This record gives sequence, C-alpha cells and structure tokens, in this order.
Amino acid sequence: MNHDSYDDGYIRGILNTVKTIAMVGVSPKESRPSYFAFKYLLERGYRMIAVNPGLVDKGLLGQPAYAKLGDIHEPVDMVDIFRASPYAVGIVEDVIKMQPRPRVVWMQLGIRNDEAAALAEANGIGVVMNRCPKIEYGRLSSELSWMGVNSRTLTSKKAQLLGRGIQRMSLNRTTTAGGATPAAERAFREEESKT
Repeated sequence: MNHDSYDDGYIRGILNTVKTIAMVGVSPKESRPSYFAFKYLLERGYRMIAVNPGLVDKGLLGQPAYAKLGDIHEPVDMVDIFRASPYAVGIVEDVIKMQPRPRVVWMQLGIRNDEAAALAEANGIGVVMNRCPKIEYGRLSSELSWMGVNSRTLTSKKAQLLGRGIQRMSLNRTTTAGGATPAAERAFREEESKT
C-alpha cells in the first residue's frame, strides 16, 4: 500500500466500519490534540478506550482507561497511536498479541514508521499513517466545510440530526476525489439515468 496517499474510499471504509477505538497516548489535558480527537470521536458515536497509565483509576470523559493494550479485555477494532514514531513498532507488536486482533492501526499526524506499518500489514492489519481520524472524519463528512475548509465533498443534502439536537454529518457522502461509497454510487447512477 502507498502510505503517502490514501484513497478516500479506504479511509471512509475504516471510519464507517470500526466501532471501538483504543487511543494509545491520549492526554487528559484539554489543550492537547489527543484530548480533542478522543472527545470528537466519542461524540460521533465511537466507543473510545484510553490507553495511558496515568488515567487507569480515573478514566477519560466517562470512558475506561488502561495502562497498556494488553490490559483491554474487550474487542477493539482500531488502535490509534498518539505516541512518537519510534514507539510505533512496540505498539504494533502489542496490537498483534491482542485477541481478537484489531483490524486497523492508525498513526496520528506526524507519526510515520514504515517498519511498524510493514509488521502490521504482514499480520493482516490495515494501516494509516500521518493522518488524524478526527480530521478525516470531519473532511469526509463535510463538517470541516462548516468552517470554510475545502473538504472536496459536494452535497446539497441537509445534515442529519443525531441525538441531543446536534447536527452531525454522515460519512456516506459524495466526494469530488472519488471513493466507492453508496452515496457516490447513487449519485453517479442518477446522473447517468438523466443522459
């Protein structure tokens, strides 16, 4: 896989199918990017698990916390790494030992370790490097466009209200960058039927 450029369909497929995310290196400090990402993904309906030895007794935002991945005794779909690149190989080795094994290892912005990626892929685990799931979710759902950011996502559909009166965008949207999604396929079929 080319880890310099990911297809929107690949990223969307991950974000649409994972339910439980263990975030390694998350901080309880509200000013830290890991805290923002944890809170954002939690608010989007993902089950979040904090992996930080300093949070074991407290948890984070009402979610459980563990000292290490091996202490988690429930299925995890994705491990999000918020640690420096040199730690990635050791974390992937811990991921491989988990039962059941997570399907995805996601390394945050600025984190790239090709050795860790090769190890994960050799063990059937999908990899994303140097990307943030919070940013990718916002981009693919068009939430970023609310702030004037070009997310390369086109739609005229109103966002769905998903609980607590907060407007949330779905990942099931048509993007100008492509990607095989049901929304994209429907849009293309509709356009073809008009001609």
